[in-house]
Amino acid sequence: MAYWLMKSEPDVFGIDDLKRVKVEPWDGVRNYQARNMMRDEMKQGDEVFFYHSNCEVPGIVGLMTVAREGYPDDTAFNPEAKYYDPKSDPDNPRWYRVDVRFKRKFKETIPLSDLKTYPELADMALVRKGNRLSIMPVSPQEWDFIMGLVKA
Repeated sequence: MAYWLMKSEPDVFGIDDLKRVKVEPWDGVRNYQARNMMRDEMKQGDEVFFYHSNCEVPGIVGLMTVAREGYPDDTAFNPEAKYYDPKSDPDNPRWYRVDVRFKRKFKETIPLSDLKTYPELADMALVRKGNRLSIMPVSPQEWDFIMGLVKA
């Protein structure tokens, strides 16, 4: 099993939305590195931190799991869709997505500002300057450390 962190803007799709629908396709990712992780590395059952970005208090807000491994993101083929890509071809898809399943909402957000203060997380992609990926791997040590910060 692997561990991940996936970012979403809460006013677009937040942890409460996922809690309501239970399982959701994580579509609209248009970065090749993030696409490769979803297409090639994420496996059913992998654990994922849900991270709220571009909000008043960005941070980790809950847990989800990968419910379905990578498959073509068909929003890329639909000219009416927000994430349409005219260069994407159904016979040779450019973009992929995974389905995620709600697991747990934390009682409190673990703010990015706090995560940046822990030496144990100094090498985590999330806290390094310039990292803007919406999907990133989390090491088992980072996962365990962050889970230790979660309020019961």
